[in-house]
Amino acid sequence: MVRPTRDTISDATWEEAVAREAVIRRLLSDGGAKRSDFHRACHELGVKRSRLYQLIEAYKARPVTSSLVARPRGIKQGSRRLPEETEAVIAEALKQFYKSRQMPNITSLHKEIQRLCRLRNLHAPSWQALRSRIDDMDPAELAKSREGARVARDRYRPVPGQYSAERAFEVVQIDHTPVDIIVVDRLHRQPLQRPWLTLAIDVASRMVAGFYLSLEPPSTLSVALVIQHLVQPKEAWLSGLGIDANWPAAGLPETIHVDNAREFHSRSLQRGAEEHGIALLHRPVATPHYGGHIERLIGTMMGAVHLLPGTTFSDIQQRGNYDSGSNSAMTLDELERWMVLEIIRYHAERHGTLGIPPIAAWDDAVERREHYLRQPHDLASFKVDFLPSENRLVRRDGIHLFGLRYWDDMLSVWAGRLGYKLRVSYDPRDLSTVFVRSPEGTICPVRFADLRHPPITLAEHRRSQRLLRERGLSLLDEHLLFATIEQQRTLIDAATAKTKGVRRLAERRDRALSHGTGEWVWEPAGDEDLETEDNGAVEPLDPPCYEVEEWS
Repeated sequence: MVRPTRDTISDATWEEAVAREAVIRRLLSDGGAKRSDFHRACHELGVKRSRLYQLIEAYKARPVTSSLVARPRGIKQGSRRLPEETEAVIAEALKQFYKSRQMPNITSLHKEIQRLCRLRNLHAPSWQALRSRIDDMDPAELAKSREGARVARDRYRPVPGQYSAERAFEVVQIDHTPVDIIVVDRLHRQPLQRPWLTLAIDVASRMVAGFYLSLEPPSTLSVALVIQHLVQPKEAWLSGLGIDANWPAAGLPETIHVDNAREFHSRSLQRGAEEHGIALLHRPVATPHYGGHIERLIGTMMGAVHLLPGTTFSDIQQRGNYDSGSNSAMTLDELERWMVLEIIRYHAERHGTLGIPPIAAWDDAVERREHYLRQPHDLASFKVDFLPSENRLVRRDGIHLFGLRYWDDMLSVWAGRLGYKLRVSYDPRDLSTVFVRSPEGTICPVRFADLRHPPITLAEHRRSQRLLRERGLSLLDEHLLFATIEQQRTLIDAATAKTKGVRRLAERRDRALSHGTGEWVWEPAGDEDLETEDNGAVEPLDPPCYEVEEWS
């Protein structure tokens, strides 16, 4: 029987695999683990020693969480597994009855479930079965539902204190910010907009761990790309920018620390982190000290940006009568290279808080590690693990996503034969290829079924569908869809010299498609792209003012 993957199993089974990964990684990292360590591991995981050895061998062969997913078995005596209909009744009662402000006890819950099961002619679960399921629930979330958010916060929120780390990549913080500068387009060098910067910082050394600059607002994709950048070695990337410098921060972090923005709560981020043994920690509400390191780094970077032409400064008072749009001069590519050089300089200069340069602090933080920094088992698969994704059936004619059809001969093995959906990851910057995770866990790139179709972005696809919908035409006609996109591209290219909004669209599209798996072309919710005047005026955003941490 084929092992289920992280995309086809239940949350409970996946959580069991996550727990196994943490214990087994600890055993293997200890090197000379003692007999008592194995005994403790068996106790923690609730398995026999022989089963533990099987799990260890599976993890050695492929050191990711999904290798530890339990194979499906028949229902054994004593198993917690119940019929799906009964589980549905339990889930309903927990949500509607137990998670209420009346705070009923388990006995009352059991009676309610017995009543519901009688109505549906089902066998009622035992009191112990309900007890075990409640024990598995998040106590903070349960308290929030039964007693209110304030009670849950007071009871379970960590006590504020000094937030720090000792080891390299023990904790990496990630955050976004609009950059205080107007960039110009590559073709006409006319003002476009403020770009967005996503940064990752190693808390122990203050090294910049990852970096991503984009014309698009924060998204699941920008998080995925900065994680890719912080994990992989940076020599080839620096060489492509024509920069000869040392930037050693690379590897799998132990913990990624983020705030509570929507893009940091995506399923792809959560499962991707768990797959590779990375803890994902969200900043508690109303605890600004938890994000201080990354915010001070952002403040420091923006302070340097304020010296560049086209800066918007941090507020209107600072800007005065300075015309940011008219003075803008740098393209996004030029700004990216300047920022990299600025980061390299920052790494080499004395840090005001540490007393030494971050690159020296990095060497010290690496030495404090008991084990080498972990590297992804398969870098190509790692990159796909964090991309946005959907579950799709493999039909007889291939895979359908966003109304587009994808096919590869490798799909013929599963076409119309699998009783469950596979995980299909995609890059919104280029929809010409999707990445299908096979039942065995391997990544399979699959292209458009019609190879004559050119690469398109998700934003182009959505604009085309919107136009077809307005005209009352079919959204499922691929040829009509691509013909509409081609017409839109022609109109955009002809109008790029006239309006800022159209130039913005063209720049985002061209950057996306030039990268292959390039840059997410964002589809604005309003009429941003319908500007008819371009007077160079720029309405500044109003981001928070970050504390600046001195470098020397």
